[in-house]
Amino acid sequence: MMLETVTPSKWAYSIKEVAQETSLSQPFVRLEIKRGKLKAKKFGTRTLSTAENLSNYLNGENTDETK
Repeated sequence: MMLETVTPSKWAYSIKEVAQETSLSQPFVRLEIKRGKLKAKKFGTRTLSTAENLSNYLNGENTDETK
């Protein structure tokens, strides 16, 4: 049985796009970035999160908390 992998259509998402894709508010997305739970980088005036970082966040894999 061969597993299919889903490749995202974009490499990175803006805060607005993350909010739209996840149904979260933009202020909450910014707060999660500030808390370090969603990894993102500044590129000029834009803050972008990679598709991989967004996927990890949604799967609970980006937490900085020690278990």
